[in-house]
Amino acid sequence: MQRIAKFEKVSYDQFQEDWLAAYPQAAKEEIQAVYERIRLPKRATSGSAGYDFFTPCSFTLKPGETIKILSGIRVRIDEGWVLKLYPRSGLGFKYRLQLNNTVGVIDSDYYHSDNEGHIQIKLTNDSKEGKTLTADEGTGIVQGIFVGYGITTDDETTEVRNGGFGSTTAGGV
Repeated sequence: MQRIAKFEKVSYDQFQEDWLAAYPQAAKEEIQAVYERIRLPKRATSGSAGYDFFTPCSFTLKPGETIKILSGIRVRIDEGWVLKLYPRSGLGFKYRLQLNNTVGVIDSDYYHSDNEGHIQIKLTNDSKEGKTLTADEGTGIVQGIFVGYGITTDDETTEVRNGGFGSTTAGGV
């Protein structure tokens, strides 16, 4: 098996900045406690393709509700590889849990972004049966799979990323 990436926590300063942007009333002690509980993604078994991402705090998501989870994680990925994020199978099956951007795509150059490549996960409970999802701290919520990719023979792209969430859109959308 080829080893092409390494998960790390973002710095505490970056995590605190992002947490306060999402939850401005949060106390510094609370943020520190959440940061200390962050677990690096891992595979459940030696045959698993996906690396489980764990929620650093508990949450409840009613049908139709959305939540942004600050994972506190970044990943250094070798060039030629990408990390794709998907809801964990059981949560998708039971609650129709959806990533708001369908599939999260973490490019290798995201690691060097101005937000340290902080992976943020936005989920919606799209249950049609009225099921409420309650996830305890440490629950695996999404899985990341590393995939190799190629580029065209005439590709001459030289742009450099500085951000996420649409920062690389050429010409705007």
